[in-house]
Amino acid sequence: MPFNPELCRNESEVESKLIVQYLLPQLGYTPDTWHQEVAVGSIRLDFLAFAAQVIPFVLDANSPLSVVMEAKHPKQNLNHHVLRLRHYLTSLNVRYGLLTNGKEIRIYQKLHTNIQLIFQCSGKEVEIKIDEIKTLIGRESLKEGHLVDKSKVQIENNSNFETKRQHSMKTIAIYHNKGGVGKTTVAVNLAAALRKKGKNVLLVDIDSQANTTFATGLIKFQFEEDDNLRELNVYHLLESGDFNFIPEVLRTSDYFNNPEIDVIPSHITLIEYQDKLNKILASRSRLVTKLKRVEDNYDIVIIDTPPSRDLYAEVALITSDYLIIPSDLKPFANQGLPTVKNFVNQINESREMMGKPPISIMGVLASKISTNAKFLQYNFPKQREVISERYQLPLMEAVIYDRTALSECMNQTITVGDLEYPDPKSIIKFAELKTSAQISAEEFNVLADEVIQKLGID
Repeated sequence: MPFNPELCRNESEVESKLIVQYLLPQLGYTPDTWHQEVAVGSIRLDFLAFAAQVIPFVLDANSPLSVVMEAKHPKQNLNHHVLRLRHYLTSLNVRYGLLTNGKEIRIYQKLHTNIQLIFQCSGKEVEIKIDEIKTLIGRESLKEGHLVDKSKVQIENNSNFETKRQHSMKTIAIYHNKGGVGKTTVAVNLAAALRKKGKNVLLVDIDSQANTTFATGLIKFQFEEDDNLRELNVYHLLESGDFNFIPEVLRTSDYFNNPEIDVIPSHITLIEYQDKLNKILASRSRLVTKLKRVEDNYDIVIIDTPPSRDLYAEVALITSDYLIIPSDLKPFANQGLPTVKNFVNQINESREMMGKPPISIMGVLASKISTNAKFLQYNFPKQREVISERYQLPLMEAVIYDRTALSECMNQTITVGDLEYPDPKSIIKFAELKTSAQISAEEFNVLADEVIQKLGID
Protein backbone atom coordinates (compact mmCIF):
# COMPACT_ATOMS: atom_id res chain seq x y z
CA MET A 1 0.00 0.00 0.00
CA PRO A 2 1.55 3.37 -1.03
CA PHE A 3 1.97 6.09 1.58
CA ASN A 4 0.63 9.62 1.14
CA PRO A 5 1.81 12.06 3.87
CA GLU A 6 -1.04 14.43 3.02
CA LEU A 7 -3.46 11.91 4.55
CA CYS A 8 -1.79 12.20 7.97
CA ARG A 9 -3.67 15.00 9.71
CA ASN A 10 -2.89 14.06 13.31
CA GLU A 11 -0.62 11.85 15.41
CA SER A 12 -3.06 8.95 15.34
CA GLU A 13 -3.01 8.91 11.54
CA VAL A 14 0.80 9.05 11.47
CA GLU A 15 0.74 5.95 13.68
CA SER A 16 -1.88 4.05 11.68
CA LYS A 17 -1.18 5.10 8.09
CA LEU A 18 2.60 5.49 8.10
CA ILE A 19 3.86 3.10 10.77
CA VAL A 20 1.24 0.34 11.03
CA GLN A 21 -0.03 0.17 7.45
CA TYR A 22 3.18 1.04 5.57
CA LEU A 23 6.51 0.96 7.40
CA LEU A 24 6.16 -2.13 9.58
CA PRO A 25 5.01 -4.43 6.73
CA GLN A 26 7.57 -2.96 4.29
CA LEU A 27 10.35 -3.55 6.82
CA GLY A 28 9.31 -7.18 7.29
CA TYR A 29 7.80 -6.96 10.77
CA THR A 30 4.87 -9.31 11.30
CA PRO A 31 2.16 -8.55 13.89
CA ASP A 32 3.77 -10.91 16.41
CA THR A 33 7.10 -9.03 16.27
CA TRP A 34 5.90 -5.49 17.02
CA HIS A 35 4.00 -3.98 19.91
CA GLN A 36 2.15 -0.69 20.26
CA GLU A 37 2.01 1.52 23.36
CA VAL A 38 4.65 -0.28 25.37
CA ALA A 39 5.54 0.80 28.92
CA VAL A 40 8.85 -0.08 30.53
CA GLY A 41 9.04 1.39 34.02
CA SER A 42 8.45 5.13 33.56
CA ILE A 43 9.07 5.03 29.80
CA ARG A 44 6.19 4.74 27.35
CA LEU A 45 6.95 3.92 23.72
CA ASP A 46 4.64 4.35 20.73
CA PHE A 47 6.01 1.24 18.99
CA LEU A 48 8.66 -1.38 19.69
CA ALA A 49 9.56 -3.83 16.91
CA PHE A 50 11.73 -6.91 17.45
CA ALA A 51 13.89 -8.69 14.91
CA ALA A 52 12.91 -12.01 16.45
CA GLN A 53 9.66 -13.56 17.62
CA VAL A 54 10.22 -13.67 21.37
CA ILE A 55 7.31 -14.18 23.72
CA PRO A 56 7.66 -13.31 26.52
CA PHE A 57 10.40 -10.77 25.88
CA VAL A 58 12.47 -8.34 27.95
CA LEU A 59 14.78 -5.42 27.33
CA ASP A 60 18.25 -5.90 28.75
CA ALA A 61 21.85 -6.18 27.56
CA ASN A 62 21.11 -9.59 26.01
CA SER A 63 17.85 -8.60 24.31
CA PRO A 64 17.21 -9.45 20.67
CA LEU A 65 17.88 -6.47 18.45
CA SER A 66 14.97 -4.06 18.28
CA VAL A 67 13.88 -0.64 17.06
CA VAL A 68 11.80 2.06 18.75
CA MET A 69 9.37 4.02 16.56
CA GLU A 70 7.92 7.31 17.79
CA ALA A 71 5.08 9.15 15.99
CA LYS A 72 4.34 12.85 16.41
CA HIS A 73 1.69 15.27 15.16
CA PRO A 74 2.44 16.52 11.61
CA LYS A 75 2.78 20.07 12.91
CA GLN A 76 5.29 19.17 15.62
CA ASN A 77 8.98 19.95 15.17
CA LEU A 78 10.94 16.70 15.50
CA ASN A 79 13.89 18.56 17.04
CA HIS A 80 11.80 18.93 20.19
CA HIS A 81 11.65 15.15 20.63
CA VAL A 82 15.27 14.11 20.01
CA LEU A 83 16.31 14.32 23.67
CA ARG A 84 13.42 12.10 24.73
CA LEU A 85 14.31 9.56 22.03
CA ARG A 86 17.91 9.59 23.26
CA HIS A 87 16.63 8.84 26.76
CA TYR A 88 14.59 5.92 25.43
CA LEU A 89 17.42 4.36 23.42
CA THR A 90 20.16 4.77 26.02
CA SER A 91 17.99 3.75 28.98
CA LEU A 92 16.61 0.64 27.27
CA ASN A 93 19.78 -0.30 25.36
CA VAL A 94 17.97 -0.20 22.01
CA ARG A 95 20.24 0.35 19.01
CA TYR A 96 17.92 2.21 16.62
CA GLY A 97 15.09 4.73 16.91
CA LEU A 98 12.77 6.04 14.20
CA LEU A 99 11.19 9.47 14.74
CA THR A 100 8.51 10.80 12.40
CA ASN A 101 5.69 13.31 12.07
CA GLY A 102 4.61 11.96 8.68
CA LYS A 103 6.19 14.87 6.81
CA GLU A 104 9.71 13.88 7.86
CA ILE A 105 11.31 10.56 8.79
CA ARG A 106 14.52 10.28 10.80
CA ILE A 107 16.50 7.28 12.04
CA TYR A 108 18.92 7.59 14.96
CA GLN A 109 21.54 5.12 16.19
CA LYS A 110 22.61 4.75 19.81
CA LEU A 111 26.29 5.47 20.48
CA HIS A 112 27.11 4.76 24.12
CA THR A 113 25.23 7.51 26.01
CA ASN A 114 24.25 9.55 22.96
CA ILE A 115 22.47 9.10 19.64
CA GLN A 116 23.45 10.04 16.09
CA LEU A 117 21.23 10.87 13.10
CA ILE A 118 22.03 8.30 10.40
CA PHE A 119 19.11 8.74 7.98
CA GLN A 120 16.65 11.47 7.06
CA CYS A 121 14.05 11.91 4.31
CA SER A 122 10.70 13.59 3.70
CA GLY A 123 7.43 11.67 3.90
CA LYS A 124 7.03 12.09 0.15
CA GLU A 125 10.38 10.32 -0.41
CA VAL A 126 9.71 7.32 1.80
CA GLU A 127 8.72 4.98 -1.04
CA ILE A 128 11.88 5.62 -3.04
CA LYS A 129 14.00 5.47 0.13
CA ILE A 130 12.41 2.35 1.60
CA ASP A 131 15.32 0.08 0.62
CA GLU A 132 17.76 2.36 2.51
CA ILE A 133 15.47 2.29 5.54
CA LYS A 134 15.18 -1.50 5.25
CA THR A 135 18.99 -1.84 5.22
CA LEU A 136 19.18 0.05 8.52
CA ILE A 137 16.17 -1.15 10.53
CA GLY A 138 14.51 -3.86 8.45
CA ARG A 139 13.78 -7.05 10.33
CA GLU A 140 16.10 -9.16 8.20
CA SER A 141 18.96 -6.68 8.62
CA LEU A 142 18.58 -6.72 12.40
CA LYS A 143 18.07 -10.39 13.06
CA GLU A 144 21.13 -11.43 11.01
CA GLY A 145 19.50 -14.52 9.62
CA HIS A 146 18.38 -16.30 12.81
CA LEU A 147 15.57 -16.37 15.32
CA VAL A 148 16.11 -16.26 19.06
CA ASP A 149 15.36 -19.49 20.93
CA LYS A 150 12.44 -18.50 23.14
CA SER A 151 13.23 -21.20 25.67
CA LYS A 152 16.60 -19.56 26.42
CA VAL A 153 15.30 -16.03 27.05
CA GLN A 154 15.66 -14.93 30.66
CA ILE A 155 12.70 -13.00 32.08
CA GLU A 156 13.95 -10.04 34.09
CA ASN A 157 11.93 -7.21 35.62
CA ASN A 158 8.88 -8.59 33.83
CA SER A 159 6.60 -6.88 36.36
CA ASN A 160 7.80 -3.51 35.05
CA PHE A 161 7.08 -4.37 31.42
CA GLU A 162 3.62 -3.94 29.99
CA THR A 163 2.13 -4.02 26.52
CA LYS A 164 -1.29 -2.83 25.54
CA ARG A 165 -3.82 -5.38 26.80
CA GLN A 166 -7.05 -5.53 24.90
CA HIS A 167 -9.17 -6.04 28.01
CA SER A 168 -7.31 -4.07 30.67
CA MET A 169 -9.14 -1.26 32.48
CA LYS A 170 -8.16 2.23 31.30
CA THR A 171 -8.48 5.30 33.49
CA ILE A 172 -8.95 8.80 32.03
CA ALA A 173 -8.78 12.10 33.93
CA ILE A 174 -10.74 15.07 32.58
CA TYR A 175 -8.69 18.04 33.81
CA HIS A 176 -7.96 21.72 33.20
CA ASN A 177 -7.04 24.26 35.86
CA LYS A 178 -9.33 26.79 34.17
CA GLY A 179 -12.97 26.51 35.21
CA GLY A 180 -15.92 26.90 32.88
CA VAL A 181 -14.45 24.94 29.97
CA GLY A 182 -17.04 22.14 29.95
CA LYS A 183 -15.16 19.64 32.08
CA THR A 184 -18.19 18.05 33.74
CA THR A 185 -20.21 18.10 30.50
CA VAL A 186 -17.41 16.18 28.82
CA ALA A 187 -16.95 13.72 31.69
CA VAL A 188 -20.58 12.69 32.11
CA ASN A 189 -21.55 12.59 28.44
CA LEU A 190 -18.37 10.83 27.33
CA ALA A 191 -19.12 8.23 30.00
CA ALA A 192 -22.68 7.93 28.68
CA ALA A 193 -21.56 7.57 25.07
CA LEU A 194 -18.99 4.92 25.97
CA ARG A 195 -21.59 3.05 28.02
CA LYS A 196 -24.02 3.12 25.09
CA LYS A 197 -21.30 1.53 22.96
CA GLY A 198 -21.19 -1.42 25.33
CA LYS A 199 -18.26 -0.41 27.56
CA ASN A 200 -18.49 -0.95 31.29
CA VAL A 201 -17.84 2.52 32.71
CA LEU A 202 -17.16 3.84 36.20
CA LEU A 203 -17.50 7.61 36.63
CA VAL A 204 -15.61 9.15 39.57
CA ASP A 205 -16.40 12.65 40.86
CA ILE A 206 -13.45 14.00 42.85
CA ASP A 207 -14.42 17.69 42.73
CA SER A 208 -15.91 19.26 45.88
CA GLN A 209 -18.38 21.18 43.69
CA ALA A 210 -19.97 17.75 42.99
CA ASN A 211 -21.13 18.82 39.53
CA THR A 212 -20.82 15.30 38.12
CA THR A 213 -22.75 13.92 41.10
CA PHE A 214 -25.53 16.41 40.37
CA ALA A 215 -25.39 15.90 36.59
CA THR A 216 -25.86 12.14 36.92
CA GLY A 217 -28.98 12.56 39.06
CA LEU A 218 -27.60 11.36 42.39
CA ILE A 219 -28.70 14.45 44.34
CA LYS A 220 -32.34 13.54 44.86
CA PHE A 221 -32.88 15.52 48.07
CA GLN A 222 -34.23 19.01 48.65
CA PHE A 223 -33.32 19.34 52.34
CA GLU A 224 -30.03 18.88 54.17
CA GLU A 225 -31.39 16.29 56.58
CA ASP A 226 -32.16 14.03 53.63
CA ASP A 227 -28.59 14.20 52.28
CA ASN A 228 -27.61 10.54 51.79
CA LEU A 229 -24.22 11.26 50.22
CA ARG A 230 -22.47 12.97 53.13
CA GLU A 231 -21.52 9.74 54.90
CA LEU A 232 -20.31 7.75 51.89
CA ASN A 233 -18.60 9.46 48.97
CA VAL A 234 -15.21 9.70 47.24
CA TYR A 235 -13.57 11.10 50.38
CA HIS A 236 -14.21 7.83 52.17
CA LEU A 237 -12.26 5.93 49.49
CA LEU A 238 -9.21 8.08 50.27
CA GLU A 239 -9.63 8.18 54.04
CA SER A 240 -8.50 4.63 54.72
CA GLY A 241 -6.96 1.68 52.95
CA ASP A 242 -8.69 -0.83 55.24
CA PHE A 243 -12.38 -0.14 54.60
CA ASN A 244 -14.85 1.71 52.32
CA PHE A 245 -14.04 0.03 49.01
CA ILE A 246 -15.56 0.95 45.65
CA PRO A 247 -18.52 -1.50 45.70
CA GLU A 248 -19.61 0.04 49.04
CA VAL A 249 -19.34 3.65 47.90
CA LEU A 250 -20.59 3.59 44.30
CA ARG A 251 -24.13 4.51 43.28
CA THR A 252 -25.88 3.47 40.10
CA SER A 253 -27.29 6.32 38.07
CA ASP A 254 -30.38 4.57 36.75
CA TYR A 255 -32.33 7.30 34.97
CA PHE A 256 -29.44 9.44 33.75
CA ASN A 257 -28.49 7.06 30.97
CA ASN A 258 -29.54 3.81 29.40
CA PRO A 259 -27.65 1.53 30.09
CA GLU A 260 -26.99 2.78 33.62
CA ILE A 261 -23.63 4.07 34.83
CA ASP A 262 -21.82 3.39 38.10
CA VAL A 263 -20.80 6.63 39.84
CA ILE A 264 -18.55 7.40 42.79
CA PRO A 265 -20.21 10.56 44.17
CA SER A 266 -18.55 13.65 45.60
CA HIS A 267 -19.71 16.07 48.31
CA ILE A 268 -19.17 19.68 49.34
CA THR A 269 -17.47 18.42 52.52
CA LEU A 270 -14.41 17.40 50.47
CA ILE A 271 -13.17 20.96 51.04
CA GLU A 272 -12.98 20.64 54.81
CA TYR A 273 -11.39 17.16 54.67
CA GLN A 274 -8.53 18.15 52.37
CA ASP A 275 -6.17 19.26 55.17
CA LYS A 276 -6.65 15.92 56.91
CA LEU A 277 -5.89 13.94 53.75
CA ASN A 278 -2.88 16.13 52.95
CA LYS A 279 -1.22 14.86 56.11
CA ILE A 280 -1.69 11.23 55.00
CA LEU A 281 0.81 10.45 52.24
CA ALA A 282 -0.92 7.17 51.40
CA SER A 283 -4.16 8.99 50.53
CA ARG A 284 -2.67 9.91 47.15
CA SER A 285 -2.42 6.29 46.05
CA ARG A 286 -5.53 4.80 47.65
CA LEU A 287 -7.73 5.34 44.62
CA VAL A 288 -5.14 3.45 42.55
CA THR A 289 -5.22 0.56 45.01
CA LYS A 290 -8.99 0.42 45.29
CA LEU A 291 -9.55 0.62 41.53
CA LYS A 292 -7.15 -2.29 41.15
CA ARG A 293 -9.64 -4.43 43.09
CA VAL A 294 -12.39 -3.80 40.51
CA GLU A 295 -10.32 -3.74 37.32
CA ASP A 296 -12.13 -6.80 35.98
CA ASN A 297 -15.49 -5.02 36.36
CA TYR A 298 -14.83 -2.01 34.14
CA ASP A 299 -13.37 -1.23 30.74
CA ILE A 300 -12.98 2.50 31.35
CA VAL A 301 -12.87 4.75 34.42
CA ILE A 302 -13.47 8.48 33.91
CA ILE A 303 -12.47 10.91 36.66
CA ASP A 304 -13.93 14.43 36.77
CA THR A 305 -11.43 16.67 38.56
CA PRO A 306 -11.45 20.08 40.26
CA PRO A 307 -10.16 23.10 38.27
CA SER A 308 -7.18 23.52 40.59
CA ARG A 309 -3.84 22.04 41.60
CA ASP A 310 -5.07 20.68 44.92
CA LEU A 311 -4.83 17.24 46.52
CA TYR A 312 -7.89 15.93 44.68
CA ALA A 313 -6.50 16.91 41.27
CA GLU A 314 -3.23 15.27 42.28
CA VAL A 315 -5.01 12.04 43.23
CA ALA A 316 -6.86 12.01 39.91
CA LEU A 317 -3.71 12.46 37.79
CA ILE A 318 -1.71 9.95 39.83
CA THR A 319 -4.51 7.42 39.31
CA SER A 320 -5.17 7.93 35.59
CA ASP A 321 -3.48 6.38 32.58
CA TYR A 322 -4.65 9.13 30.22
CA LEU A 323 -5.52 12.81 30.35
CA ILE A 324 -8.08 14.77 28.33
CA ILE A 325 -7.85 18.57 28.66
CA PRO A 326 -11.18 20.21 27.75
CA SER A 327 -10.74 23.80 26.59
CA ASP A 328 -12.78 26.48 24.89
CA LEU A 329 -9.45 27.51 23.27
CA LYS A 330 -9.92 31.12 24.39
CA PRO A 331 -6.91 33.11 25.67
CA PHE A 332 -7.47 32.55 29.41
CA ALA A 333 -7.87 28.79 28.93
CA ASN A 334 -4.79 28.67 26.69
CA GLN A 335 -2.72 30.66 29.15
CA GLY A 336 -3.44 27.95 31.70
CA LEU A 337 -2.02 25.19 29.50
CA PRO A 338 1.65 25.70 30.56
CA THR A 339 0.48 25.37 34.17
CA VAL A 340 -1.30 22.13 33.27
CA LYS A 341 1.89 20.81 31.62
CA ASN A 342 3.98 21.76 34.67
CA PHE A 343 1.49 20.05 36.96
CA VAL A 344 1.59 16.92 34.80
CA ASN A 345 5.41 16.92 34.97
CA GLN A 346 5.25 17.19 38.74
CA ILE A 347 2.72 14.35 38.91
CA ASN A 348 4.90 12.20 36.66
CA GLU A 349 7.70 12.42 39.23
CA SER A 350 5.33 10.98 41.83
CA ARG A 351 4.16 8.32 39.38
CA GLU A 352 7.76 7.30 38.66
CA MET A 353 8.40 6.80 42.38
CA MET A 354 5.32 4.55 42.44
CA GLY A 355 6.57 2.56 39.44
CA LYS A 356 3.85 3.97 37.19
CA PRO A 357 4.60 5.23 33.66
CA PRO A 358 4.00 8.91 32.84
CA ILE A 359 0.40 9.88 32.23
CA SER A 360 -0.37 9.93 28.51
CA ILE A 361 -1.93 13.18 27.31
CA MET A 362 -4.66 12.02 24.95
CA GLY A 363 -5.16 15.59 23.82
CA VAL A 364 -6.72 18.99 24.27
CA LEU A 365 -10.42 18.67 23.50
CA ALA A 366 -12.09 21.70 21.93
CA SER A 367 -15.28 22.13 23.98
CA LYS A 368 -17.97 24.79 24.43
CA ILE A 369 -17.13 25.99 20.92
CA SER A 370 -19.38 28.60 19.32
CA THR A 371 -21.41 27.48 16.31
CA ASN A 372 -21.18 30.92 14.66
CA ALA A 373 -20.34 30.33 10.99
CA LYS A 374 -17.83 33.18 10.64
CA PHE A 375 -16.08 32.19 13.85
CA LEU A 376 -15.78 28.60 12.64
CA GLN A 377 -14.46 29.74 9.28
CA TYR A 378 -11.85 32.27 10.43
CA ASN A 379 -11.06 32.12 14.16
CA PHE A 380 -11.51 28.48 15.12
CA PRO A 381 -8.85 27.02 12.76
CA LYS A 382 -6.30 29.51 14.13
CA GLN A 383 -7.26 28.63 17.72
CA ARG A 384 -6.69 24.95 16.99
CA GLU A 385 -3.28 25.58 15.41
CA VAL A 386 -2.08 27.40 18.53
CA ILE A 387 -2.45 24.25 20.66
CA SER A 388 0.13 22.21 18.77
CA GLU A 389 2.36 25.03 17.54
CA ARG A 390 2.67 27.22 20.63
CA TYR A 391 1.85 24.81 23.46
CA GLN A 392 3.21 21.59 21.91
CA LEU A 393 0.17 19.60 22.98
CA PRO A 394 -1.79 17.06 20.93
CA LEU A 395 -5.24 18.16 19.81
CA MET A 396 -8.15 15.77 19.68
CA GLU A 397 -10.06 15.53 16.41
CA ALA A 398 -13.51 15.56 18.04
CA VAL A 399 -15.12 18.92 18.82
CA ILE A 400 -17.89 19.59 21.35
CA TYR A 401 -19.94 22.62 20.37
CA ASP A 402 -21.86 24.92 22.71
CA ARG A 403 -25.44 23.87 22.04
CA THR A 404 -28.65 24.55 23.98
CA ALA A 405 -29.40 20.84 24.28
CA LEU A 406 -26.35 20.30 26.49
CA SER A 407 -27.72 22.60 29.19
CA GLU A 408 -31.30 21.45 28.69
CA CYS A 409 -30.49 17.79 29.29
CA MET A 410 -28.82 18.55 32.62
CA ASN A 411 -31.64 20.82 33.80
CA GLN A 412 -34.48 18.33 33.45
CA THR A 413 -36.70 18.02 36.53
CA ILE A 414 -39.43 15.75 37.86
CA THR A 415 -42.31 16.76 40.13
CA VAL A 416 -43.23 14.54 43.08
CA GLY A 417 -46.22 15.87 45.00
CA ASP A 418 -45.52 19.53 45.67
CA LEU A 419 -41.75 19.22 45.24
CA GLU A 420 -39.65 19.48 42.12
CA TYR A 421 -36.53 17.29 41.99
CA PRO A 422 -33.58 17.36 39.57
CA ASP A 423 -33.87 14.67 36.91
CA PRO A 424 -30.88 15.25 34.59
CA LYS A 425 -30.30 13.14 31.49
CA SER A 426 -27.19 12.40 29.50
CA ILE A 427 -27.17 13.94 26.04
CA ILE A 428 -27.27 10.37 24.69
CA LYS A 429 -30.54 9.59 26.47
CA PHE A 430 -31.96 13.10 25.92
CA ALA A 431 -31.46 12.68 22.16
CA GLU A 432 -33.82 9.70 22.29
CA LEU A 433 -36.48 12.02 23.69
CA LYS A 434 -35.77 15.19 21.71
CA THR A 435 -34.58 15.24 18.10
CA SER A 436 -32.89 18.65 18.50
CA ALA A 437 -30.38 17.01 20.85
CA GLN A 438 -29.24 14.43 18.30
CA ILE A 439 -26.46 16.55 16.81
CA SER A 440 -24.86 17.02 20.26
CA ALA A 441 -25.25 13.33 20.98
CA GLU A 442 -23.48 12.52 17.72
CA GLU A 443 -20.58 14.80 18.71
CA PHE A 444 -20.11 12.75 21.88
CA ASN A 445 -20.39 9.52 19.91
CA VAL A 446 -17.56 10.76 17.69
CA LEU A 447 -15.54 11.64 20.78
CA ALA A 448 -16.20 8.19 22.26
CA ASP A 449 -15.03 6.52 19.05
CA GLU A 450 -11.83 8.58 19.09
CA VAL A 451 -11.19 7.68 22.74
CA ILE A 452 -11.76 3.98 22.05
CA GLN A 453 -9.35 4.15 19.11
CA LYS A 454 -6.67 5.96 21.15
CA LEU A 455 -7.08 3.47 24.00
CA GLY A 456 -6.64 0.60 21.56
CA ILE A 457 -9.69 -1.30 22.74
CA ASP A 458 -12.40 -2.97 20.65
